[in-house]
Amino acid sequence: MTTAIHRNANYWINHLQLTKHIEGGWYNEVYRSSLILKKQQLPASFSNDKTICTHIYFLLQKHGFSAFHRIKSDELWHFYAGDPLIVYEIDRAGTLTEHVLGNDPEKGHTLFTAIKAGNWFASRVKNGSDYSLVGCTVAPGFDFEDFELANNTTLTTAYPQHTELINQLIV
Repeated sequence: MTTAIHRNANYWINHLQLTKHIEGGWYNEVYRSSLILKKQQLPASFSNDKTICTHIYFLLQKHGFSAFHRIKSDELWHFYAGDPLIVYEIDRAGTLTEHVLGNDPEKGHTLFTAIKAGNWFASRVKNGSDYSLVGCTVAPGFDFEDFELANNTTLTTAYPQHTELINQLIV
């Protein structure tokens, strides 16, 4: 007989050696491919060669959030442990999608979601939850030069229908 062990956010932060992320939450890059895509193989929006793929562990705690930002690559989110995480995605047309990552399909949770390159996105744990541990895979690989943290005025001007949510998830 196995006994379930409850692991809290601090356990994962320490065990996975997570550090604070600029957008909020905690992270650790655990994979960076050695394969390189040359600039001429990439869309014009990329200014340099890129590794083919990267992966991080990412953890958010209650009362925290990952602020609205966007990157030039697709970002694939994988649920690992803890409570449900809501990933808010605003596409170029202004459509808001709420992706709920978690381990209970009966409650509409999914174990995986994809955020399209160039879309604005933010996340936070579902109300009443403690923490969520996920993984984020980026292809072409993540580079901070391809990362843009949202400006409140710019984002609310572009998507006024989402002003309340944007104001909650901006730094």
